Amino acid sequence: MPTVDLTTAIWRKSTRSGNNGGDCVEVAVVRGRDAGVANKAGEEFVVIVRDTKNRDREPQVFTIPEWDAFVADAREGRFDSAAMIEELKSVPIA
Repeated sequence: MPTVDLTTAIWRKSTRSGNNGGDCVEVAVVRGRDAGVANKAGEEFVVIVRDTKNRDREPQVFTIPEWDAFVADAREGRFDSAAMIEELKSVPIA
């Protein structure tokens, strides 16, 4: 498995994570060549996301357009639990 070079990463953590013992995710931008992920290698920059509870685990890697789409959907409430529950309620039970 390729290894992401985290030496240049400047990590950001949500200000909403509070003092919950660090149970959240951190996000950073690194150069694509440092990502070590074949399908992202052509990207100038990529976004990397890691779990603060397990920083030794390989982070998730996203292109800038992938990350921007996720953030836009989050801002629009696409991932609000109430909306997801309502959507699930509309799915017929098999």
